[in-house]
This record gives sequence, structure tokens and C-alpha cells, in this order.
Amino acid sequence: MTQTEWAHLPNAKHIDWVLASLKARPEKWVAAYDVVRNAAWNAARDAAWDAARNAAWDAARKAAWDAALDAAMDAAWYAAWYAAKDAIVALIAYDDCAYMIESEIDEIKILAKLGDPRAILLLPACIVFNETKELV
Repeated sequence: MTQTEWAHLPNAKHIDWVLASLKARPEKWVAAYDVVRNAAWNAARDAAWDAARNAAWDAARKAAWDAALDAAMDAAWYAAWYAAKDAIVALIAYDDCAYMIESEIDEIKILAKLGDPRAILLLPACIVFNETKELV
């Protein structure tokens, strides 16, 4: 088995799931992203993205960031990649967020509305997981 740049991260299994799911069902990622998009979510997402980037931007995680986002771009067309990259960035930045993917959608929506950057970025992934109910 090939060792990935993110294999050392606590959320490696979930990053692998995002990539496998993105490759197998890019249309689910596009649809999930479309469900959450609106002006308020877009503004919250921008802030969450900045927070996650800052949290992940150290030498140990930079390689994982680049490799995982490149793998996502290779897995699907742009619209699907755009949806999945938020999940990948959250999983790299926050060691304690993987459970959110497997949570109930309404619970993550509440956390997102309360401004939790992890929930904001992982909401589309939670939607995809709940529709497919599979994890690598």
C-alpha cells in the first residue's frame, strides 16, 4: 500500500474516504455543495476556510495539504473538487472533527449556524456521507 502525505494525520481515514467518494460520486459532492450554498453560508465558509488554513499551515501539515488537494483535483471535475476540498482542509487542520462527517446533518447545520468552522467546512461531506452511508 502506498503511503500518502497525510497518512500520519489522525483523520487520514476520513481524508481517504473523501477522495474515494469524490472519485466514485462527484455528482453527490456537487449536489451537497449546492444544498448549503447561500450568501450567509458563503461568508461563513470564507471565514472558516481562513481559520482552517491558518490552523493547518505548518511544516508538518503543508505537504499533506498540497498532496490531498492535488489528489482531489485529480479525482473529479472542478465543481466537485471545490466541494470536497473544504472537507479535506478541515480534516487536515482540525484533529477533532472527523466525527462530524458521520453525524446527523441537522446537528452539523446547527453547529455551522453557530459559527463552528469545522462544521461549516464539513457540512457537504456530512450530507454526502449520510446519503451514501459508507466510509473507507
